[in-house]
Amino acid sequence: MMELNLLISMLDLVGVAVFAASGSLVASRKEMDIVGFTLMATLTGIGGGTLRDLILDRPVFWITDQRYLVVCFGVAVLVFFTAHKLQKRYVALLWADAVGLSAFGVMGAHIAMKSGASPLASIAFGVMTATFGGLARDIAAGEKPLLLQPEVYVTAALFAAGSYLGLTYAGLAQVFAVFIAILVGFLIRAGGIALGWALPRYKGRAGRDYG
Repeated sequence: MMELNLLISMLDLVGVAVFAASGSLVASRKEMDIVGFTLMATLTGIGGGTLRDLILDRPVFWITDQRYLVVCFGVAVLVFFTAHKLQKRYVALLWADAVGLSAFGVMGAHIAMKSGASPLASIAFGVMTATFGGLARDIAAGEKPLLLQPEVYVTAALFAAGSYLGLTYAGLAQVFAVFIAILVGFLIRAGGIALGWALPRYKGRAGRDYG
């Protein structure tokens, strides 16, 4: 159990770092100052987990463990001085976001399950944890949110969280369930980025005239 808790903690920090990097890359595209970089990194890195913890009525993770803030600040400073080396920063943003999306989908579901949430609610919390920070980032930057893009996005977080819960309840060791579920979510999002995978979309049509 100690090994699993250490794995979850490390992956959670990695997820925060990756999402913080994606927020910082948006700040670089908007040519913000260092304070703007820090804000965008923090908003993206801890936004989803904060909402999850508030709803679950549990201690907010970055208040009890300030390593998360240190990671966000450190990533913001690092990207501030190195973002110019990435010639295609939007592409880097998409792939960084894909990693964070998958990891947070699993982490959010795991934490919700450990807090006593039902399997369905745990999946919902996984999706919330994975998507809210990116949504807040895009709204703050005045950009069209990635979750409104035509290719799969929320679907990847949904499959990551759902795969983790399914594999766990099927009896697979949680360590393996974590890695497999993250891989599932990442591959689905990668298909959306690289191959344009998308679910069928609603097409507006005229309503029936009862007059």
